[in-house]
Order: sequence, then structure tokens, then C-alpha cells
Amino acid sequence: MAELARGLAAGGPMAPVAAAGGTADGGLGTSAERILAAAREVDRGAGVALLADLGSSVLTVKSLLAEGELPPGARLVDAPFLEGAVAAVVAASAGAPLPAVESAAGEAYEYRKA
Repeated sequence: MAELARGLAAGGPMAPVAAAGGTADGGLGTSAERILAAAREVDRGAGVALLADLGSSVLTVKSLLAEGELPPGARLVDAPFLEGAVAAVVAASAGAPLPAVESAAGEAYEYRKA
């Protein structure tokens, strides 16, 4: 997903993107350590938009936010995972502030394919 979002947003300056899916041993699942590392990797001081796919990743991000372990200004974005990620990367790469990035990602719920 991260690679696809980067590819679709290409053409100018690129906002940092990091994937955090899977477990430390490469399996399916969620790793708080991987989420923390990815958030810290992309943090530039303007906040970090976190997009989660399914249950355990959402719960893990919520827990990390509640415990104050993520960078300041980090947000769990309520958006479709793939479409929201692409919209977020495009908006962030265009220089949008975090609230606008979050809004762009959330608007992906409205995308219609027919």
C-alpha cells in the first residue's frame, strides 16, 4: 500500500511514507514496535497521519495514542485504507497541513466506482 501510494502521488516533492504492517518476523498481524518505528521515521514535527486497515491495527494505534507513545500531533485517520492513504499522501506531498491531509483521506469514503 505504501509503495502504491508513493507511486500514485509521484511527480513532485513526496511526503514521507512508511509501512508498519505485519509482525517482526514477517507474518500477518500488528506490531506496536513497527508502528512506533514507522511513525518516528516519517515525523517531521507537523504531525503524523496513521491509517490502519483492520481491528488489531486500529486498537494498537488507539492504545499507542492513549499512552502518548506516538509523536506529538499523531492522529488515527478514519478513512478507507488504500484510497485514504493515496489521498493523504497526495495532500501531504502538496504541502497540506495535517487537518487537510486527514480531511482528504476521509473524503475517500465518497469515491464512487460506478
